[in-house]
Amino acid sequence: MSSSFQALFVDNTEPFSVAVKSLSQGDLPAGEVVIKVAYSSVNYKDGLASIPDGNIVKSYPFVPGIDLSGVVESSEDERFVKGQPVLVTGYGLGVSHFGGYSEYARVPADWVVPLPDGLSLKEAMIYGTAGFTAAMSIQALEDNGAAPDQGKVLVTGASGGVGGAAVAMLAGRGYQVVAGTGRTSESEYLKRLGAAEVISRSEIYDPEAKQRPLDKQLWQAAVDPVGGSQLAAILSKIAYRGSVAVSGLTGGTKVPATVLPFILRGVNLLGIDSVLCPADLRLKVWERMAGDLKPADLEALVDREVTLDELPQALADILKSNTRGRVLVKVS
Repeated sequence: MSSSFQALFVDNTEPFSVAVKSLSQGDLPAGEVVIKVAYSSVNYKDGLASIPDGNIVKSYPFVPGIDLSGVVESSEDERFVKGQPVLVTGYGLGVSHFGGYSEYARVPADWVVPLPDGLSLKEAMIYGTAGFTAAMSIQALEDNGAAPDQGKVLVTGASGGVGGAAVAMLAGRGYQVVAGTGRTSESEYLKRLGAAEVISRSEIYDPEAKQRPLDKQLWQAAVDPVGGSQLAAILSKIAYRGSVAVSGLTGGTKVPATVLPFILRGVNLLGIDSVLCPADLRLKVWERMAGDLKPADLEALVDREVTLDELPQALADILKSNTRGRVLVKVS
């Protein structure tokens, strides 16, 4: 391991700063596994970690990055050996524990997932936390009866990281995907991912219109990384015994819904948590992401690839919705 290496540091010392700095192994937090990081990615939560009032980082200075892939440099845990390709997402990575925007990372062994056969280190981070969340959403929907022959599936926030991955995965599985987006200018991109139909956000939820607790049944299921009032509208349009997998709150935390979709149509509202997902389910979902859920053109999800030096701009862009799909970070 190099005596010094590069990492993106966030510091709240006046003035607040986001810059690449040199670290040593002694600067890394405790953990049983040291990983030489190859790739990370840019997520909305990472963007929040890079601003003073993002309410993500608890102590400074800090290295953000909520996911990473790389090879084991050293391990105190017999489950992992030097040179083994691995990935880490969730838990405290990039939130309470130094994250993936560093050429080396040291993490608890229980956080580490062996890279599944069928995925490269780069592909693992094209997915990243966003792709993993999308795959968990699909797993939950299928566990509750969703199937390609049961009707259309809505994906909201489709031009974002979770939404784009969900569109591509579902289409690859044979589902008829309806991509909902606030940026209909991205229609060609979404159709390239496999969307059969692209609709505007206003076609899902019109804040000026009176909302019905039960509306026309349009979709067998939905992947919703948006939440908020739009989620209430989605619930009213899900078919009998259908499901909605919700994983985000960019549309807000309040859902002004009634119980009618649940008690009259048997609709399921499925919460998706990718942070503390149990290890057995985590491994199962990653194996599917390397197998039946892997899109034929995974690279189509990539908006651009950046270096550590280019990261500050990419983090600012994701907060302004100036990205589509995934921003890949080549760390080393």
